[in-house]
This record gives sequence, structure tokens and C-alpha cells, in this order.
Amino acid sequence: MSGKPKLHYFNGRGRMESIRWLLAAAGVEFEECFLETKDDLTKLQKDGSLLFQQVPMVEIDGMKMVQSRAISNYIATKYNLYGKDLKERALIDMYVEAIIDLNELLMTHTFQPADKKEQHFATIVDKATNRYFPVYEKVLKDHGQDFLVGNQFSRADVQLLETLLMAEECKPDILAKFPLLQSFKARISNIPTIKKFLQPGSQRKPPLQEKDVPKLMKIFH
Repeated sequence: MSGKPKLHYFNGRGRMESIRWLLAAAGVEFEECFLETKDDLTKLQKDGSLLFQQVPMVEIDGMKMVQSRAISNYIATKYNLYGKDLKERALIDMYVEAIIDLNELLMTHTFQPADKKEQHFATIVDKATNRYFPVYEKVLKDHGQDFLVGNQFSRADVQLLETLLMAEECKPDILAKFPLLQSFKARISNIPTIKKFLQPGSQRKPPLQEKDVPKLMKIFH
């Protein structure tokens, strides 16, 4: 046993990607065990590794953890990315939950049927630029610090950066009206552990392509 966390998922982003980001931000090396076939998933289900019969699953500290929010909460707490007190943690939770809502929209775009893609894209842009990004822009302005909460790097910063970059993949000029988010993106991207994760050859996954969808469907359906 290497002692490194071991991540069980398919070789792509999905709900494991935010967990990869958190571990990388904390400077924690991790191993990955990719599900390639339906049999790989069935084996984990049958040997009792998956409490609710689904992945992501992370082996860490002698546990086989499932449920992506529970895994992220554990990692954030363990590696001091969860604020200094209960109030900061509440703020981090609020910011992260909204980030997850937008992230889910971005993540599911590839899976939309051809006739729904245009409307889905319009929904992403509308919610990002009218509901979510104005809030984070205001938080950064009112807070006046380098980070979203306190004056300390937290999971809220990590997960906002991840989602900003995903949004830019979807629409490159999506941050045009948000100067503070642009400077936040540049600043957080330069934190050494994050900078390393953003380099080619890291364990960060590329955007899901339409050609990958049939393979995923075979594993999970």
C-alpha cells in the first residue's frame, strides 16, 4: 500500500475532476484506477467497495469513500482548505454549492441531444453571466482580499477556478465583463500546486468529447 489516495473512476472529468483538483491543490499525489468496462464497475459493486453501488470512489486513510461532496469535504478538512472557523466554512459551503450547480450544467453539455445543444449552451451562458459570476465578482470586490473567504486559500478558490476554466472552454470570452474574476483566475492559477496541475502531462483531464460518450454509456448503463 503506497499510502497515496487511490481514485476509482473512468478516465475523464465527471464528478471526480473536482476531487482531483482538490488533491492537486493540496499538493497530494494520488493514483488512479480507471474503469474501462462494465465488468470493472460490476467487480467493485460485487466486492462491497461501493456503499451506494456508484463511483466516484476514493480509497483514503483506510476508507473507501463514496459520494463526491463527502469526499471533497474530507479532503478539504484534512488539508486545511476549509476555512478557520464555522462561519468561514459556511461561506465556503455556500460558494461551493453554487459552483457545483454551474459545474453540473457545464459537465452535462456534451450529453445533450443535438436538437437541445443550442438551448443548453444558451442556458449555461445566461446562468454563468447573469446569476453566478456577478455574485463572485461582488464577493471579491466587497471582501477585498486575494481569496474568496478569509485571507486564506480554500476549496472555494480551487473549485471556482476549475469552473471558470471550464466555462472558458465553452465560451472563450465568457469572463469579458468580470475583471475581478479575470485577475482571480490569473492569481489562483499561479499558486505553485495549481500551476503544476495546469501543466500538460498532469492528471487533469481534458474536456469530454462526443466520441467518448458511447464508451461511457457502456460502462454505466
